[in-house]
Amino acid sequence: MSFYQRVALVYAVILFAVAAINYIPGLTDPDGLAFGIFALDVFDDLLHLGSGLWALAAALISARAARNFLLIFGALYLADGAMGLAVGSGYLDLGIINNGVLDLPFTFKIMANAPHILLGGVALWAGLRK
Repeated sequence: MSFYQRVALVYAVILFAVAAINYIPGLTDPDGLAFGIFALDVFDDLLHLGSGLWALAAALISARAARNFLLIFGALYLADGAMGLAVGSGYLDLGIINNGVLDLPFTFKIMANAPHILLGGVALWAGLRK
């Protein structure tokens, strides 16, 4: 298994775990906030589940498929996180359509968008690695 395939497999596990957060008792607070920071809705769950399936398929298919996953996924998630920092809503979960531009405290934007920035940035870095 290549480096790209191993990384894509790790991403599949992470994304499946994120998709499951709302369905494991104790991981959300009484207000439905994951880690007390953000609420994950059905759009988020479908996004993470679909991304996890894409990562798993790419890891199992080939090194080239896994590298393409890392590059495309990385660019999409990194841009989504950057958009969330700028306007308070991302596009991958249709947040910008459903919620529009949100006037949120910048520290909240950082905490809410850091996962996509981190996941996207690491995936892009891994995909660009020779």
